[in-house]
Amino acid sequence: MADAGYVMAGRWGREIFGAAQILFLVFVMGSHILTFSIMLNVLTGHGTCSIVFGFVGFIVCLICTLPRTLKRVSYMAIVSFISIIAAVVITMVGVGAERPGNGKVDVTVQSNLYKGFVAVTNIIFAYAGHVAFFSFISELKDPVQYPKALFLLQGVDTSMYLIVAVVTYRYAGASVASPALGSTSPLLQKIAYGIAIPTIVIAGVINGHVAAKYIYVRLFRGTDRMGKNSWSSFGLWALMVLTLWIIAWIIAEAIPVFNDLLSLISALFASWFTYGLSGVFWLYLNYGRYRENRRKLFLTGLNTLIFCIGATICGLGLYASGTAIHKDSSNSNGSFSCADNSKSSA
Repeated sequence: MADAGYVMAGRWGREIFGAAQILFLVFVMGSHILTFSIMLNVLTGHGTCSIVFGFVGFIVCLICTLPRTLKRVSYMAIVSFISIIAAVVITMVGVGAERPGNGKVDVTVQSNLYKGFVAVTNIIFAYAGHVAFFSFISELKDPVQYPKALFLLQGVDTSMYLIVAVVTYRYAGASVASPALGSTSPLLQKIAYGIAIPTIVIAGVINGHVAAKYIYVRLFRGTDRMGKNSWSSFGLWALMVLTLWIIAWIIAEAIPVFNDLLSLISALFASWFTYGLSGVFWLYLNYGRYRENRRKLFLTGLNTLIFCIGATICGLGLYASGTAIHKDSSNSNGSFSCADNSKSSA
């Protein structure tokens, strides 16, 4: 993303896009630490302080991010994919059998804008992988083949999100939890979360790796440290990874309500990396050819609309997430330190 910023706006574009990318990835890392904490709360029956669970997640993710190449991380991703598929299938079967929502689907429009838009931003977050696309392309043996991988990715994740969301909400109704793995009975929750552990950890690790790799490449591009396997090179890499995960852990502890954290991430960053900048990139690449033919004219209007959607998501999302964080903090009297994380699934 920083390189794309440099192409469009020179040095300032590179620094702004690069800093935003790092912040986004660190917030996503924080969301995985928070999910890890929720998972341990479920598995142990809320047996200890949530800060301790978050710290355990911090250590596990830190260790798994130490490999310096995406090749090794990609093997982890295969395990992650199998893990989440199994976990959501168990959840769907569970809600279908138990019907916690009594088969009632609540389609009532929320009277409060912020409540409704928090849900919108959570959906947007699910598709917010765009921020890492360029980083993955750069490490492929044949970057030209990337569109094939991208079509496969978007086809699979869109299908999975739709099927899981429709089935889960159809049978869980308004009682659906966040994360949705908590929508079933206590026993099935534990089974689903246990199977989902690889995904909870590895998905965060991938984001952490992309963030650390960007900093590492920026600092050592053109030096022998880029491909050097020495203790000093590994030590610098480990220091960067440690710093990023510490910041992510602090974010997770500062915003301990899962929905609110996802809403804030989506409003600040996903609104631009997933929507707004996609429109900007197209408009930049096709500058001067907007009215070349009917197809170009249509795409110009479409990408302008996408940019406007991104700006709207950012504005409304910041309002919604800010209001939600304020209200949830007030309701908890400002104390989240060792509270039962079941409130994160409300």
